[in-house]
Amino acid sequence: MEKKRTTIVLFSGDYDKAMAAYIIANGAAAYDHEVTIFHTFWGINALRKQEPVEVKKGFLEKMFGRMMPRGAEKLGLSKMQMLGMGPKMIKKVMEKHNALTLTQLIEMAQEQDVKLISCTMTMDLLGLKQEELLDGVQFAGVAAYLADAQDGNVNLFI
Repeated sequence: MEKKRTTIVLFSGDYDKAMAAYIIANGAAAYDHEVTIFHTFWGINALRKQEPVEVKKGFLEKMFGRMMPRGAEKLGLSKMQMLGMGPKMIKKVMEKHNALTLTQLIEMAQEQDVKLISCTMTMDLLGLKQEELLDGVQFAGVAAYLADAQDGNVNLFI
């Protein structure tokens, strides 16, 4: 029997939307699907290392790097941001209910061999370097995503 395939484009940089993408990805991997998450535009921020990485950049690249959230736990919410109080409240509720954080969901996805791809074109546009992203992330363009998606049983855009 041919293995089922799930592909997800993570375009959003919102914490709750990224969590949904990773919950679905981990669920699909648990059901023995080959899973790819293609991170593009603001979705790449979920893959950024939380600590600053010294890399040579131009002025605009440095500005983008400072303005964008560094890492999964720094992403804002899509709704109820409330000057930063919304993310703190949702994380408190998640902790109370023993829900996994986005960082833990990303780690779980890596343990389940979910293919995490960062869009190289977007990285160029936003001035992000490979060293600034989590270890184990793959780097490719849209053609790599399309190659996985064309045989996909489930294809999502989040």
